[in-house]
Amino acid sequence: MAGTIRWGILATGGIAHAFASDLVANGHTVTAVGSRSQQSADAFAAEYGIPNAHPSYEALVADPEVDIVYVSTPHPLHAENAKLALNAGKHVLIEKPITINAREAREVVDLAAEKNLLVLEAMWTRFLPHMVRIREIIASGALGEVRSIIADHTQKISDDPAHRLNDLALGGGALLDLGIYPISFSSQVFGTPQTIHASASLRQTGADAQVATIFHYADGQIATTLSSSNTRGPNTASVIGTEGRIDIDSVWYTATTFRVYDAEGAVVESYESTVLGRGMQYQAAEAEGLIEAGSIASTILSPEESVSIMQILDTVREQIGVRYPGE
Repeated sequence: MAGTIRWGILATGGIAHAFASDLVANGHTVTAVGSRSQQSADAFAAEYGIPNAHPSYEALVADPEVDIVYVSTPHPLHAENAKLALNAGKHVLIEKPITINAREAREVVDLAAEKNLLVLEAMWTRFLPHMVRIREIIASGALGEVRSIIADHTQKISDDPAHRLNDLALGGGALLDLGIYPISFSSQVFGTPQTIHASASLRQTGADAQVATIFHYADGQIATTLSSSNTRGPNTASVIGTEGRIDIDSVWYTATTFRVYDAEGAVVESYESTVLGRGMQYQAAEAEGLIEAGSIASTILSPEESVSIMQILDTVREQIGVRYPGE
């Protein structure tokens, strides 16, 4: 449920529109937006009924009517913008990936801890009701020992070299935009892999167009993921155990349906989604609840796990030969 925590939206791109739309539709309080121009901020504020529109990010984080800032700029700016908000005394919800690499993630997480402020990665899938139920089923032991995960995030996106996903200067590539979903899901279930094997196809710009990974864990579990920005696949996921499995329907990382099968293949549970909108309000509710409880770390996605996920992504990029400018 929405509380009294007041949101500021940093930047006015597509994901900021999606987030603001879900917040407003579900009764959350958005008091300010900041952009690099007054015109952009005014237009965004008018669309969502936001009272304060600021022509700079500095003005947004200085707004006394803002408790938490949602950072929605391109990946390479996440760390800089998050630090700006934290140094102004604001909690932060940072669009995924939390930063461009693990070094930056560690800097942001450490600063938040120093300031005693919440930092939460906006991996909105984690907080959706169907994922809550999936965690409950796994924890109950209904699947027996969970041994493997199979998941893809594959889309057909523009081949234009200037497109954001194909531009290394903007953190482009399938891995950080798309692959982070199944990789974060694997982390949620199995933790940090013991070994990582990755293979990729690169575009002429140097950005990754397809990335496949195999993760092996200390207790013998295996997770396989595929991310792609030049082909659309099924966008499904499966969690497989010794006594059953969960098949999550397309698109698995959005509010969707799933089925639980027993060891003989009989359906023992079917889940239907009743989410209003895209479902980004659930991560907002998690952040608000933590702030109201005086906590600076979520048990659903802790700051330390976000750093660990960035370390996994760094290792994958090292193996496939992708580096971003300035690294």
